[in-house]
Amino acid sequence: MKKTKFTESQIIKALKEEETGRSVSDISRELGIHKQTFYNWKKKYAGMNGDQLKRLKELEDENRRLKQMYADAALDNKMLKDVLSKKW
Repeated sequence: MKKTKFTESQIIKALKEEETGRSVSDISRELGIHKQTFYNWKKKYAGMNGDQLKRLKELEDENRRLKQMYADAALDNKMLKDVLSKKW
């Protein structure tokens, strides 16, 4: 997953600026991002405060780690089944 160069507080600040009436074009130009990036942030983080956003990122990281652990365990399990299924 690609790391963003923006912190949670910067994303929240940009979303709040748009809510106050500032145009998306101005905000994206100032931040040096594409408009679609802003709309993706809005879709994903709308209505969240800084603590909720931080918790979401922690949960996403934990989910990624757990998926990797599951994939490793499934691979080990398949390898052991293949070894046990061979006739000696």
